[in-house]
Amino acid sequence: MTDEAVGLLDRLGLTEYEATALRELLTLGRTTAPNLAQATGIPKARIYGVLDSLSDRGFIKIIPGRPKEYQPKSPEQILDRAEENRRQEFEGFVQALENVRAEFLAEFQPRFERASEDITPTEELFHVVDVGQPSERETRQLYHEATAQVRIITKSFEYFDSVRPAFENAIERGIDVDALFLHPDLLEAENRPVQADIVEQLRTEYPAVDLRFSSEQLPWRGTVVDPSMDYEAGRAIILVEEKDVPLHMRQAALTDNGSFVAGLQRYFELVWEHESVADYPG
Repeated sequence: MTDEAVGLLDRLGLTEYEATALRELLTLGRTTAPNLAQATGIPKARIYGVLDSLSDRGFIKIIPGRPKEYQPKSPEQILDRAEENRRQEFEGFVQALENVRAEFLAEFQPRFERASEDITPTEELFHVVDVGQPSERETRQLYHEATAQVRIITKSFEYFDSVRPAFENAIERGIDVDALFLHPDLLEAENRPVQADIVEQLRTEYPAVDLRFSSEQLPWRGTVVDPSMDYEAGRAIILVEEKDVPLHMRQAALTDNGSFVAGLQRYFELVWEHESVADYPG
């Protein structure tokens, strides 16, 4: 089985033994626990628990008999059941939070307010997260919480796949999305095909998204959400260009300061209108 196929099974949230057993069942079809243990190398003392777990998740069927046999559901049924399982888990989690919300707020809101009394507005302007999964997680959250606009400034949008579901959710909700790329002539050679691929995907799959390409270097990159020119709303995440600092050592700044977000939006508008082009070369 290819590494890609193994990776797909990993996304179902299975343990290593569960993924191995399911992978082999999808290859062998209906079989017994001892046969599966022999084929996979899973210890016989563990195989029945592994199979019971897969059955509980709805991924396989148990066929009564002496001995019992185990049969995988179809790949489509497995995916549908995995989605339903995760939905039920999420709904249970949300309900559990609601059950403790009043008690949690009564206990911790006063503590938070007392601890925050000496924090100045300037100190609240930013907080930072590491670039990578933490910054991508915050970016997805911005997309989900947007109510009107999303403005993206990026070199090549190389992180697009990691934020795509949230990006799509924003578009499906009618959010106005614009993306300002760095012009490919200003990119390093290895980044040009990455940008070209993302641009092609956006233009093909998301025609409602407007794209332009900055003819000048971009000093920062990030996402601005719901800016208001009355300086009272909006959120943003930004990453300042630091060529000499490896990406994994950089941090991104988050802000919900309305005045600062309005300034970021103003910068976006000026570049969009006066220092960018709409046509992608080539």
